[in-house]
Amino acid sequence: MSKQQQPIIIDASNLVLGRVASFVAKHALQGEEVIVFNAENAVISGTKANIVEEAMRRLKTRTLAAQYKAPTHPRRPDTYMRRVIRGMMPRKKPKGRNALRRVQVFTGVPEEYRDKPTVKVPDAEASKLRCHYITVGELSDEIGGPWKE
Repeated sequence: MSKQQQPIIIDASNLVLGRVASFVAKHALQGEEVIVFNAENAVISGTKANIVEEAMRRLKTRTLAAQYKAPTHPRRPDTYMRRVIRGMMPRKKPKGRNALRRVQVFTGVPEEYRDKPTVKVPDAEASKLRCHYITVGELSDEIGGPWKE
């Protein structure tokens, strides 16, 4: 590597979660570092009742074996978004593991990225949605995520 690349910085406010996650996964797999902030303001399309019901159903998944083998379920907005991004990568292969290490997700805006320019994700604006939606922060509140400072 001859020259250090600048990371891609994305503000997830009012962007559709799945579209942002696929954009982030694609660029991370290409070897770029990606930083996402304001994860709590990303939106998930659908009615609030259906989204919360699906999340609560997933939270009931468990194991009867040793608890260290049990699945862990994200409840905070940043870990929820990171899990969505992880689902779009081949995480069991070295390429996917290394790509996931290049992704950072934050709630709020970290001080060092406050004045940096952000990248616009194409076709991800929530204003284009013609259906109901809920933010990841609202979902986290519903499923019991202790994320607010």
